[in-house]
Amino acid sequence: MNGQLRIGEEVRDALASGGAVVALESTLLAHGLPFPENEELARELNAIIRGVGAVPATVAVVAGEPIVGLDDASMARLVRSHGMAKLSARDLPLAMARGSDGATTVASTAALSAAVGIKTFATGGLGGVHRGARETYDESADLATLSNTPLTVVCAGVKSLLDISATVERLETLNVAVAGYRTDRFPGFYRRDGGVALDWTFDTPESVARAMRARDRLRAAGVSGAGGALVLANPLPVEAELDEVMHDAALASGLEAATAQGISGKAVTPFLLAHFHRVTGGESLRVNLAIVRRNARLAAEVAVAHARLPK
Repeated sequence: MNGQLRIGEEVRDALASGGAVVALESTLLAHGLPFPENEELARELNAIIRGVGAVPATVAVVAGEPIVGLDDASMARLVRSHGMAKLSARDLPLAMARGSDGATTVASTAALSAAVGIKTFATGGLGGVHRGARETYDESADLATLSNTPLTVVCAGVKSLLDISATVERLETLNVAVAGYRTDRFPGFYRRDGGVALDWTFDTPESVARAMRARDRLRAAGVSGAGGALVLANPLPVEAELDEVMHDAALASGLEAATAQGISGKAVTPFLLAHFHRVTGGESLRVNLAIVRRNARLAAEVAVAHARLPK
């Protein structure tokens, strides 16, 4: 136990010995795939991370208890559950008070992982600034949470359903560092180029690890603005991204349908994701899973490189 958090035994031992640990969110497993495909994906991601030499730490809330590093029983409960709550960081105390189960988003996963000392987190894509946010003020809690969690978040940027340019600007305002991995363009999840140039790039896990160590030194010295996350944008290779024509058609028709049906607020993203899956014949899901696998591998490589740095 760590206060009100339960840390899985394997994760606890790895952290105590200075080993490499990679945090994983649970929303994709609970809400993105049906059983047993979600269980198969969980096992695959764990195997990818372990194959590189790191320890996977899937995060969720089970019976009101936040857990960093689900055991087999908790994982089985997660992947078989129907209607499990989707918990952002602000929802954690409410779920705890009610003894609820819940799958963690990027924000809540980052908050819980950072609290126990995990340095690396793999996800598919971040939440961001929504289209039309000038009128709605609709912005994911992911962004503000990352401004004060000292993690490296490996992702494929943000989904093209969002306002990509505004999201990158917002990350800058919040002092969240953003760098591309072997790219100088911020990806748009399904597409490797989201239309925004990046100032910083890294070519190796070791170079990312050195940036993490430098951030930790600045944070320890009390330097203002240096304690937030590093967003490491890892785009798909050209041959794996969603076809441009298919993507643009799906996005346009999805936005039109959402407007016609009065879909707004937090309901927009799941609506558009389901629309993408339907009109692309499952191609968007294929891309999504490819992203998650690639990010898990890169996050594990970065975590291992960081663990190997001289103490």
